[in-house]
Amino acid sequence: MNITSNLHRSGFSQERLGRLSKALEGYVERDEFAGIITLIHRHGELAHVDTIGWQDKEARLPIQRDTIVRLASMTKPIIAVAALTLVEEGKLRLFDPVDKWLPELANRMVMRDPNGSPENVYPSPRAITLHDLLTYRPGIGWGKSSLGSSLLALTAAPIANALQIPNAEHLAPDAWIARIGEFPLAYEPGSRWLYHTASDILGILLTRVTGKPLEVALRERIFEPLGMVDTSFVVPPEKRNRLAVLYGPAPEGGLVVLDHPQMTGWAEPPLFASGGAGLVSTADDYLRFARMLLGKGALDGVRVLSRKMVEAMTTDYLTPEQHTHATFALSTNEMWANRGFGYGVQVVTKQTGLGPSAGTFGWPGGLGTAWYVDPREDLVALILLQFQNAIVAADWRSKIGDDFLTLTYQAIND
Repeated sequence: MNITSNLHRSGFSQERLGRLSKALEGYVERDEFAGIITLIHRHGELAHVDTIGWQDKEARLPIQRDTIVRLASMTKPIIAVAALTLVEEGKLRLFDPVDKWLPELANRMVMRDPNGSPENVYPSPRAITLHDLLTYRPGIGWGKSSLGSSLLALTAAPIANALQIPNAEHLAPDAWIARIGEFPLAYEPGSRWLYHTASDILGILLTRVTGKPLEVALRERIFEPLGMVDTSFVVPPEKRNRLAVLYGPAPEGGLVVLDHPQMTGWAEPPLFASGGAGLVSTADDYLRFARMLLGKGALDGVRVLSRKMVEAMTTDYLTPEQHTHATFALSTNEMWANRGFGYGVQVVTKQTGLGPSAGTFGWPGGLGTAWYVDPREDLVALILLQFQNAIVAADWRSKIGDDFLTLTYQAIND
């Protein structure tokens, strides 16, 4: 494909995009990351591709456009879309309780003090709904509560191993949701944004409503219709030579191998296919998913969601009070001041500096992946690398994320 011939139609300056490539090359040269892939798509054209550095640094195997990466939390938007297809088929309702399908979550109790004793509780004023799960407000999840370490230990393998989570419990889906049902809620449903756990619950909900394993449900609803041929919870032997090595920081500086194709945790189907972080994919596969959402639910004549459902997915549902809550290690004004949260995606509510327009949506992954759909600019931008606990999104205090977005947007030339 002649990317240069697409530049004029996509409205980018080739010279200015060179600044992006040079900046990313610096991260590899400084040994901060082994390899980086970027794709930028605008006005229906693939405007820019970077493959910089190594898929396997020790073997001197260059990273390629079809290198397979661990998506980590970029799995979450895919699970959200799959759940929304069930709503459009009339099999689920957004505001109905999920008790019918997830009886383990029925009749919840709520902690009087989220940071206090799990024994000091009162009955929840209402049941958990699908809307709560999609907006990460079921009342339980990663965040500020005394349940935090217990919930973190329920992170499914192999992502738990990749993130080096200590004392992780490896449970099958039914046993996992039963364990979640043993905890009280830290907050009342709908009242607090809490991370990760809701997406794993959504994955189990999908299997129970469809009656199919999560891999099969996703393949039928998303991967096959969109032509996402390399997206899965497992890397089969014939594709293992395309799987990137996962690195982490070495104590003495440089990189250390955490997951290698020869001994990868993604070699076999997982005991629990994590809707929160379990998928692997490629840049081109995820680009097709992102372009479907940019296309208001359709790509190349195939419709996955309706236009109105994509609008619902990319609406900010956080209340003004929830916008004031600090999350993770970020301070309050950094996390939600200029963005909100829809169904499995963050939504930019105000442009800040040289970067995404208001209305841009996406979500990063904790092993070095991020994607952005900017409807105002008719733009999709992806950056993929493989490094433990590397959030490459600019609004997560990430230098490489800031460089990626700044140098992408400064190259727009129309």
